[in-house]
Amino acid sequence: MADDREIILASASPTRARLLAAAGLAFRAVPSEVDEQAIRDSLSADNDAIDPADIAEVLARAKAEEVSRRNHGAIVIGGDQVLALGSEIFAKSSSIDEARDVLMRLRGQTHQLHSAVVIAEDGDVTWSQVETASVTMRKYSATALTHYLSVAGQRLLENVGGYQIEGVGVQLFEAVEGDYFTVLGLPLLPLLAELRERRILVA
Repeated sequence: MADDREIILASASPTRARLLAAAGLAFRAVPSEVDEQAIRDSLSADNDAIDPADIAEVLARAKAEEVSRRNHGAIVIGGDQVLALGSEIFAKSSSIDEARDVLMRLRGQTHQLHSAVVIAEDGDVTWSQVETASVTMRKYSATALTHYLSVAGQRLLENVGGYQIEGVGVQLFEAVEGDYFTVLGLPLLPLLAELRERRILVA
């Protein structure tokens, strides 16, 4: 028997919403009210050597749990992504100028994207998965970067790193090792497999 509970995406991310919609899921987006920066700061203060993948999972859990507590009976999906260049961790840029600085920092370097996805029910996480992809940026010129920023516009602020592999941002890439959906910020295939296992999706 199919599980017909409501599916909620605990995120304001347009990218994650697009991925779920393209996969055929019927869901409602309910952004969480957690203070993500406060959680990041707390984790960093408690442990300078904390694994970036753990940060992504803690944030995904916090968002899903908060929305789940407000929506009993629903299947709540939470997600988060952390970009790490060595020991340096990046969050989403708040402006085009900040995104330019980040992309110049990443230029010619290989960094890791840690993407977490969780399912919460009635305030508790019942499943979680973290995937990591390695991304190498090419040594693009300042002119090429300026062109990218002008073409991508404000939309590039939706993603950590300031690039979108599914759009013109792919021109900044040299190589990718790992799952495409992990780069986008949502380990989609493990999530869909879990939803099929729970008979929320047709197996």
